[in-house]
Amino acid sequence: MPLLSELKRRNVIRMAGLYLVGAWLITQVVATLLPTFDAPAWVLRVIVLVLAIGFVPALVFAWVYEITPEGIRRESDVAQSASITPQTGRRMDRAIMVVLALVFVVYAIDRFVLLPKREVAHDAALRTEMAAAPAKQDKADSRADEVPNIERDPSIAVLPMVNMSEDKANEFFSDGISEELLNLLAKVPQLRVIARTSSFSFKGKDTPIADIARVLHVASVLEGSVRKSGDKVRITAQLIRASDGSHLWSETYDRTLDDIFKVQDEIAAAVVTQLKIKLLGAAPAAKPVDPKAYPLLLQAQALSDQQSKAGREQAVSLYKQALEISPNEARAWAGLARIYFNQAVFEGRLSERIAWSREAANKALAIDPDNVIAIGALGRIASDVEFDLPAATRYFQRAVDLEPENLVVLNAVAILLQDTDRVDEGIRLQQYRVDHDPTNPTAYYNLGIALYCGHKWDAAVDAFRAAVRLSPDAGGVPGSLGISLLLGHHDAADALKACEADSDEASRLQCSALALHTLGRTKDADAAQQAFVEKYGSDQPGFAATMFAYRGNADAAFEWLHKAVAAHDPQVATVRNDPLFDALHGDARWEQLLRTLNLTPEQLAKIELKVKLPGDR
Repeated sequence: MPLLSELKRRNVIRMAGLYLVGAWLITQVVATLLPTFDAPAWVLRVIVLVLAIGFVPALVFAWVYEITPEGIRRESDVAQSASITPQTGRRMDRAIMVVLALVFVVYAIDRFVLLPKREVAHDAALRTEMAAAPAKQDKADSRADEVPNIERDPSIAVLPMVNMSEDKANEFFSDGISEELLNLLAKVPQLRVIARTSSFSFKGKDTPIADIARVLHVASVLEGSVRKSGDKVRITAQLIRASDGSHLWSETYDRTLDDIFKVQDEIAAAVVTQLKIKLLGAAPAAKPVDPKAYPLLLQAQALSDQQSKAGREQAVSLYKQALEISPNEARAWAGLARIYFNQAVFEGRLSERIAWSREAANKALAIDPDNVIAIGALGRIASDVEFDLPAATRYFQRAVDLEPENLVVLNAVAILLQDTDRVDEGIRLQQYRVDHDPTNPTAYYNLGIALYCGHKWDAAVDAFRAAVRLSPDAGGVPGSLGISLLLGHHDAADALKACEADSDEASRLQCSALALHTLGRTKDADAAQQAFVEKYGSDQPGFAATMFAYRGNADAAFEWLHKAVAAHDPQVATVRNDPLFDALHGDARWEQLLRTLNLTPEQLAKIELKVKLPGDR
């Protein structure tokens, strides 16, 4: 044990103890004071890193040099008989005890004096924020004080037509007609059309037209009614100027189902004429469908839009019924392709349902090569499941060229852009969707995800909060809000509150594990992480990887990422710009993972996707 004896004699061990307790004291003081000055979190990390780097040089100094009455001298130049290392060691022991006492004093002051004050201040700030929320909302909605000028901003909301039929089941038909008109008008580039989710949010409510127009920020509103009896249909439509409630145009159509598409064309043409829109090309026209299959298609579309397991199952049945009537109906095949894809992502049986989705999409395109829903489904399969970005880009480019105003297509394109390092462009498309669907919580959620990928924390938090406000029970949204509060605002306490409010258990466990880890509640974080892995790890390995990456276990994170790749987990397609994986970027395995997913800078440079929104020059 000569080395140990020499380390003791030269006070190297004491220096290690003094350095460690001194570094601990410094970090305690700094961690207590930094929030007072609103210092960013990286300041504390830099200080800890500097202290860690200085540890070894301090020990080397203690070994090489000795403190003597004449000053600091090299240990080799001091005769052992003249050495005062024992006295120095006793002084260092006393210094260690003093520093330890100071550490406990600082901890006690912070725990019992400063912490209660911070909690009071935090609660007061939270109450102030909540009290100011209505005012902020009023300010955000200041544009609602006046309705847009119809000449300067040709814009319209198509309200759900009232079902006047004796059979209440025909409500799917009346809603479907409204959505068909909305989609037809959306093809007019010069006209800003509010999307279905926002327009239909007023269904069944006796809201004045002026109030609807202010909320949706539109200059005009199209409303009406539908009465269906057998194959006879009566449609009444009226176009209203929102600023004064005056009727710009109204008409009643008594037709058969065979003529329903001509009626839609006539109504769209009348709206364009009354809004004085000068078309730059041919007027949009509805594509005829077998009149017997048409009501089934409308009902199936409405059910699939519910984004629920039961709704998707019923929609599949209705689409199949429509195909029994009209086997070559492209819209039915495209609808099946989209639903099968969503079932694969949200309900499991990935390989089987993806195969069904691809088959249905290809059948739709064999009948109608320009069906953007089918093209989009193949694009999502290529990007999210097969990680074939060049193929996905070709599909999405064709879809966006055919229908640049289609919000379903734009959403898929935006996700691809943000996943391939073009986050700002993805944000722009998601903002366009929000502008055209301002009461749709999913639109705000997807905008929040794009902002989150761009590290635009304040805007992401605002978008997620808007989604929560519009749909408090939406699963996954509070968890995303919590993670943004954690990463962007460094507010683990509020993040945990948001996490615990999530109705989706998988999202709640993932988010909570991250927040609890940050709060230092390691055992609770381990429990949440383990519960996620046991219940959801096999189905969502990509989300499991986020927890290990954030908590500093790189080996486990890569293990779960490779599981996600092998399982074709769509979540793994988002890894490049997911901030939860930032800690892995310096690992050599990260580059290998990106190459497997076609996400290296060289691979992305070969991908060209040009998106031109309506109104762009």
